[in-house]
Amino acid sequence: VQLVVSGGGLVQTGGSLRLSCAASGSIFSINVMGWYRQAPGKQRELVADITGSGGTNYADSVKGRFTISRDNAKNTVYLQMNSLKPEDTAVYYCNAEIETIATLYSKYWGQGTQVIVSS
Repeated sequence: VQLVVSGGGLVQTGGSLRLSCAASGSIFSINVMGWYRQAPGKQRELVADITGSGGTNYADSVKGRFTISRDNAKNTVYLQMNSLKPEDTAVYYCNAEIETIATLYSKYWGQGTQVIVSS
């Protein structure tokens, strides 16, 4: 199983970015998919996650600005980030709970992508 992240980059305060994370491999089903971030000197924190049926959960710091969505047919999760602030600067990681044809649900991580919001 592989999670491939795309998106990220440098944006000014108030700007927008969209992250994508596509899962591939011998996937039987995917439960929760989510986005985490880690800023320098801080612990990794949950940004948002979404269940297979579309239920969402957001960190208080991003509510109203970020939107998580997924395309189950493509095994892909997205994070639309609007009204970005300098404090959103971090490395963003994708996470998914995946059941393969050989294993029960396990958590997989994608590679991190840097998001830098300039003031």
